[in-house]
Amino acid sequence: MTDDRPLVLSLPAPRTLELIFSPEALAKLHRRYEVHEAATLADVPDAALARARYLLGQPPVTEDALARMTALRCVFNVEGNLLDNMPYPRLFERGIHVVTTAQVFALPVAEIGLALALDLLREVTEADLAFREGREVWGLEGNRAARLLSGAEVGMIGYGELGRALHRLLQGFRPRLRVFDPWLPASVIAEAGAEPADLDTVLRQSDVVFVVAAVTSENQRFLGAPAFASMRPGAAFILLSRADVVDFDALIDAVAAGHLRAASDVFPEEPMPRDHRVRGLRGFLRSAHRAGALDLAFRRMGDMVLEDMELLDRGLPPQRCKRAERETVARMRSKPVSAN
Repeated sequence: MTDDRPLVLSLPAPRTLELIFSPEALAKLHRRYEVHEAATLADVPDAALARARYLLGQPPVTEDALARMTALRCVFNVEGNLLDNMPYPRLFERGIHVVTTAQVFALPVAEIGLALALDLLREVTEADLAFREGREVWGLEGNRAARLLSGAEVGMIGYGELGRALHRLLQGFRPRLRVFDPWLPASVIAEAGAEPADLDTVLRQSDVVFVVAAVTSENQRFLGAPAFASMRPGAAFILLSRADVVDFDALIDAVAAGHLRAASDVFPEEPMPRDHRVRGLRGFLRSAHRAGALDLAFRRMGDMVLEDMELLDRGLPPQRCKRAERETVARMRSKPVSAN
């Protein structure tokens, strides 16, 4: 008997269907669609390639494989970052949507970013460690380097989904927020209640700098020693997006010299070598790429995918996932994650 359900090619590694769909949502996926799971597109028979309506995942796609996927309507990227591993111009020429579920991570990452900022400004972790080791300093003397986030001058580099989520959380602290994002017109930033600014102003005039910019072909390691030297002594630098936008050795040097305090959820190597100097560096808060990795966030991915598949089945464009832009998608240079 012929299965007339639309075919979904499932290659979401390192994600799994069980991770990104709740049991109820996964049952719905299998009721509505025939799902063909594979490790690579090379493992998929030609007949399945030809019938596939949707590609769930972000595997490398060759021109040849794409040419055989004659029924394809949408690629659902569930890694979060668009990867430079598909012939995007050909996808767009054929009217195939490319969408990402990255926005599910915006709020969880923004929350941990706020936590890291408060920790650095009030030295929460450092004070706890000192207490455990019997070298605590009480009262006013223990706050000589402390600062308030309330009313602080805050800089943000990048203003996508994550930047906007972080801005909403910061509003209760009434900061003066300056934003640098060369991919946005100044009016978009101003209408959101922040001040558009150039990179130099953001770095020089901020007590706290949040880096939430995606890594692209244009900004790899663009924050280096000169950028860190231009920042206020004692300022907090918080890296939440991707490590490749930063010269990590230069950042470590700035912290080791006592010029900056820093925190990062992302690193040049993951995991970092056991003997790497960042592991024992005072004034540097370390989070093992866990800011967005919540069950709730992963399950939201599946709900968004199902909603957009239903729209596409009806001949409508996707609305829940974020669509890739033809002008920028090929500039993305994120490395794929290896762990959820």
